[in-house]
Amino acid sequence: MSARILDGKKLAEEVRAEVRVGVEAFRATHGRPPGLDVVLVGEDPASVLYTRNKEKASNQVGMRGKLHSLPASTTEAQLVKLLGDLNADPAIDGILVQLPLPKTIDAERVLDLVDPQKDVDGFHPVNAGLLALGRRGALVACTPSGCMRLIALAGAKLEGANAVVVGRSNIVGKPMALLLLGANATVTIAHSRTNNLAEVCRRADVLVAAVGKAEMIRGGWIKPGAVVVDVGQNSVALPDGKTKLVGDVAFDEAKEVAGAITPVPGGVGPMTIAMLLANTLEAARRRVSV
Repeated sequence: MSARILDGKKLAEEVRAEVRVGVEAFRATHGRPPGLDVVLVGEDPASVLYTRNKEKASNQVGMRGKLHSLPASTTEAQLVKLLGDLNADPAIDGILVQLPLPKTIDAERVLDLVDPQKDVDGFHPVNAGLLALGRRGALVACTPSGCMRLIALAGAKLEGANAVVVGRSNIVGKPMALLLLGANATVTIAHSRTNNLAEVCRRADVLVAAVGKAEMIRGGWIKPGAVVVDVGQNSVALPDGKTKLVGDVAFDEAKEVAGAITPVPGGVGPMTIAMLLANTLEAARRRVSV
């Protein structure tokens, strides 16, 4: 049996289409589009690519997207000043600070200074706290939100299901577990140091891999028929000197056991930017309704 491949590119296009309709309605009602400002400090190649894609994606759905590209020599005080200006600008609904920041800047302090109502990454302690408490009003981290849409696409029944999240980061692992718990799944958070990790994974009806280790989760770790969501994006060297992007799951092995699985690339990745756009639209709606 070969698993159903969950097409993140196609689902992301559906989300973007939903957002585009919402943006048009927002503009018609409020006389302006939602605004997303992305802040990049330095010239890390991956970050440059990500931020340009985010700016482009926001413009494609009719939002006002703007990239603030700052030199690596930018001081923390200068970045703090910029964030203060963005927080105060009524035309800006979403603010995203691209990580990683230069080592001379306290990333935690900077992220905490973003207005929680404009924190479309969902990283601010206020939004993380609302999610942890199960209260309404949180802007939820984009990657876990995208994973939930992919799990829904698979038709998984989460209520009462055993869900295992491999990874405990504040960006993916913890919010992912909270979202699954909110859907009434029985949730286990595991990680690279979990004893008998393979056995833990085999109990999962829904397995989310976000551990950051290339193909760590083997096909023999998968429960037959399970839904597998692979968040990992790892670059591995090939014999010819080229590189290949692979996930945290050994895809070729796992697809022969799982009921549904996300590929890498083309699974979770496209959903992250799509959910960023959805968060920005939601943030804009909330801000005008206050």
